[in-house]
Order: sequence, then C-alpha cells, then structure tokens
Amino acid sequence: MQRRTLLRLGALSAAALAAAGGFASLWQPGWQGGALSSGGREVFAAVGLAVLDKSLPAEAAARQAALKGLLGRVDALVRALPPHAQGELSQLLSLLASSAGRRTLAGLRPPWPEASVAQLQQALQGMRLSGLALRQQAYGALHDITAGAYFSDEASWPLLGYPGPQNI
Repeated sequence: MQRRTLLRLGALSAAALAAAGGFASLWQPGWQGGALSSGGREVFAAVGLAVLDKSLPAEAAARQAALKGLLGRVDALVRALPPHAQGELSQLLSLLASSAGRRTLAGLRPPWPEASVAQLQQALQGMRLSGLALRQQAYGALHDITAGAYFSDEASWPLLGYPGPQNI
C-alpha cells in the first residue's frame, strides 16, 4: 500500500469515527446532566477493572465499593473539565458504549460488563499501541482519567507507599 493511500485511509477512518461519535452522542451521550450516563459508567467501570487490576481490593464486595467510589470521582473530575472537553469525552464514551464503536475503536468484542479483565487489558493495549492517533488518544484519556480519579482518593495512597501531604 502506498503512503498516500495509507494516509487517506487513516484520515477517512478518523473522520468516520468522529462522525459516528457525534451521531451516537445524539442518541445516548456519555456525559449528561453533570454525570456519566449508564453507558459511560459501564466503560469507566470496565476500564477501571483493567487499569487498576492489581490495585483494587481482591474481595468482591470491597472491589465493587472501590469501583463505585471511582465512578463518583470520575464524575467529579469530568465536572471540573471545561465544557468543550466534557463534550469530547461525552462523544468518546457514546462511541465506546455502542457495539460498533466498542469493536472498532477498542477492538473489544464482548460488551464492557461481560468482558474479562484479560480481554479488557488486551483491548486497551491494542488502543495504546495502535498506529491510529485517535485510538491512542482515546486510550490516553481513559487511562489518565481512571488512574487520576482512583489515586486521588486517600484510601489508595498506602498502595503507592505515599504517606500523604507533608505539613510545612
């Protein structure tokens, strides 16, 4: 394949995904009314399981409580973003929450709640190492928001060996 053809294909793919994201967000936005939609919550809960796998509590009830707390902190983090960033994240979550978007952008076949941790990690790794900048940017946003929201909680600091802020 010639370089020019490859560049055209990449540009057309990015435009198609952006249009699909905008179209999907009209049906079910990923962010609405100052909180994650149900689709957005599914995406971030799954990404949390994959990214924070060894950092989450092993016991099922404690793990679910940690994920619930994570989703609350993601809501707070996204509320603090400027409106244009909230809109872009809403489009990304709408696209990822749809079956076609999940398969195309994340490369994940099963729905987010049904995927195993290994499948989720493989999908995220595929996004991270993708040759398409759009997939890499989507991975970066999901990873950074998830990790930032989780480790902003004081309860997670001992896992890092962080004693907390020092009194000056």
